[in-house]
Amino acid sequence: MDILKRDLAPVVSEAWKQVDEEAKRVLKLNLAGRRVSDVKGPHGWEYAAVNLGRLRLLKKQPAHHVGVGVREVQPLVEFRTPITLNLMELDNVVRGAADIDLKPVVAAAERSARVEDGAIFNGYADAGITGIAQASPHKPIAIKSPDTYPHAVVEACEVLREAGIDGPYALVLSPQSFTDISRATQDGYPIRKRIETQIIAGPLVYAPAIDGAILLSIRGGDYELTIGQDLSVGYASHDRTSVELYLTESFTFRVLEPAAAVVLKAPKR
Repeated sequence: MDILKRDLAPVVSEAWKQVDEEAKRVLKLNLAGRRVSDVKGPHGWEYAAVNLGRLRLLKKQPAHHVGVGVREVQPLVEFRTPITLNLMELDNVVRGAADIDLKPVVAAAERSARVEDGAIFNGYADAGITGIAQASPHKPIAIKSPDTYPHAVVEACEVLREAGIDGPYALVLSPQSFTDISRATQDGYPIRKRIETQIIAGPLVYAPAIDGAILLSIRGGDYELTIGQDLSVGYASHDRTSVELYLTESFTFRVLEPAAAVVLKAPKR
């Protein structure tokens, strides 16, 4: 038995398969940070911290003429998102039901993705994580209306080039900004296509965890996501009618080059 304790759950294998597949589908849709970062791992539950390669010297010496330093590390943060499912509904998979209610799995996957991406883009101070938007030293670029996105993205590209940050670049967008760009046109030409093919020559990334947009380099070496235990579904408890599962992960994130991103502020609604 492993730490997920799945063998103790009164869940048939066919239902486990559907739960895992649904969680994976929703996570793939909502996780944006992994698409723009260098991903290290998964290393497993035992992996507890990232070596920062630095030494913090202690002022107090334990003996005369003996210098002492403490190796600096960044610990991984671990979270669990609960999922409560009806046992009879899960058993219906064996009876041939193709439409069992997995809405709690969807909701848990969306919340879990928000934890990871929120830390990557916005930071998580209690976990010692500085986010991409927080770390950027560049002045945010204001977007006045959806049809001005191309001009703002060009300006952001110039900021990165002047800072010595090479492409290719990716444009990470909040749901509202993604919709705005997808719908807007400029002289009858789709703005989304113009940005993707003529300006950044890179992807537009849907990111529910952010507001506005972030233009960043995806050349590699600027952002590092370290995963201990990758996102997995485990078992917590059950009674006669329901079972409580959970979605869990351990991870941390580091900004290695703060200047590799520019924040674009979306117009207020």
